[in-house]
Amino acid sequence: MHIHGLIEDSASLANLCTRLAQQPFITVDTEFMRENTFWPELCLIQIADTNEAAAIDPMAPGLDMTPLLDLLVNNEEVLKVFHAGGQDIEIVYNLTGKTPHPLFDTQVAAMALGQGEQIGYSNLVETYLGITVDKGARFTDWSRRPLDKRQIDYAIADVTHLSAIFPKMLEKLRKTGRGAWLDEEMERIADPENYRNDPDQAWQRIRVSSRKADVLGRLKALAAWREKEAQGKNLPRGRIVKDETIADLAANPPRKQGDLTRVRGLSASWGGNDIGGRLMAALEGATAMSASEMPARDDRKLPLGKEGALVADLLKLLLKIRARDINVAARLLARSDDLEALAAGQRDGLAILQGWRFEQFGRDALALVEGQLGFTVRNGKLKMTRTEQPQE
Repeated sequence: MHIHGLIEDSASLANLCTRLAQQPFITVDTEFMRENTFWPELCLIQIADTNEAAAIDPMAPGLDMTPLLDLLVNNEEVLKVFHAGGQDIEIVYNLTGKTPHPLFDTQVAAMALGQGEQIGYSNLVETYLGITVDKGARFTDWSRRPLDKRQIDYAIADVTHLSAIFPKMLEKLRKTGRGAWLDEEMERIADPENYRNDPDQAWQRIRVSSRKADVLGRLKALAAWREKEAQGKNLPRGRIVKDETIADLAANPPRKQGDLTRVRGLSASWGGNDIGGRLMAALEGATAMSASEMPARDDRKLPLGKEGALVADLLKLLLKIRARDINVAARLLARSDDLEALAAGQRDGLAILQGWRFEQFGRDALALVEGQLGFTVRNGKLKMTRTEQPQE
């Protein structure tokens, strides 16, 4: 494989993207910094096919990134391969308003192949290639220039290894017939709604016990205010106000700005400064949450009672058995809240009762709660056994 030097000019990048656009797949990774910012600061992009690989410096003066971004979000003929690519995809979305498509995530695929719930990149490389990844540059400050050769080599290795792993993984998926299982998962990962940052929806990230419309209305207003402050200042949300303080202010709103001096988690200076004034303006402009916006009571969270909790435990046991028998990560088959919902009597809208999940697990789960399936021990191994009739 030909490894290019660090690409810092528009002509070299355009030529590289023209060649990569002719390939069936490319592997993609990014290096970024976000510890002290709201928006992740893109510092490096690594990209490869089976013939060549390069690291691209998005911080290079005058670099036109258009050909690369077009390749990632507008070229439907080239599959984009990531490993645990959520944050990489978020960065591309922030730059373009679109997500890479079509895409493939090797961490999710590894779950379908029984290689763990969240296999790390280093373990994936060792499993498929027998190579121990050099982790010496993990804690690099990728925003500092110049980058030395060791840093660039470390970054490029992520995509060169991935370009060798992906075909091997794809062949395993074909042999097991599990490739189709992943189509829904990859489309879910690629859904732009996962990465859209709407300040009016920011309240949904904050845990609050109250279901009072006035409290939730204040929570929504305060969360939107904080989101805009954080974005405008490019600071992490918690550097503006922590979640627990937002929740406390929503439940116990101060009457005047001076009262902010007594709010735990806020600086006393907020009692008279501009940011405190903006917080109070957000509170004063808050209205009770409308009935249409009120969060629905989640049937999955309804109290199960002692018997229902035991049924949920049996479903979790069944999940472990089934995941073991077909050698797939249990997390890919079902989530705990789906199992609890099924135990509580819910049937509609559950992923485990649809598509391949129903065929591989949901049918048995349904049979268990309806008394048509039980457990037995044979030769020291826990097995499922069917009954002729539903048990009374």
